[in-house]
Amino acid sequence: MEAKAILRNCPMSPRKMRLVADLVRGQKVDRALNILQWNQRPGYALFLSKLIRSGIANWSQANTGERIEDSNLYVKSIHVDAGITMKRLRTAPQGRGYRQRKRSNHVTIVIDTMNNNANNESNN
Repeated sequence: MEAKAILRNCPMSPRKMRLVADLVRGQKVDRALNILQWNQRPGYALFLSKLIRSGIANWSQANTGERIEDSNLYVKSIHVDAGITMKRLRTAPQGRGYRQRKRSNHVTIVIDTMNNNANNESNN
């Protein structure tokens, strides 16, 4: 059974967050956390690693009788969508003001077991 975790209004650029999210899509959970621990963008990786841990906790709540170590969890899907954009003015020369966009994003992650996924594909 799959579990879902959602991060809303993360104050970072969605384009840059997608670069980090692409690294962990389809990976096993322990490998994904290891990739994020040694990533070159530690701010983005910190938010994603917390989100993966939240997804693992959600999975363990839904599957109370199973152990996390034996379940062979992996990141089934991860989506990064644009959130709100705050528009601010920055002072510029000669009395002008330049527009500065502070972007945010929403991240949705789905964690599932590999055995469950393989059984579903063989039945179809």
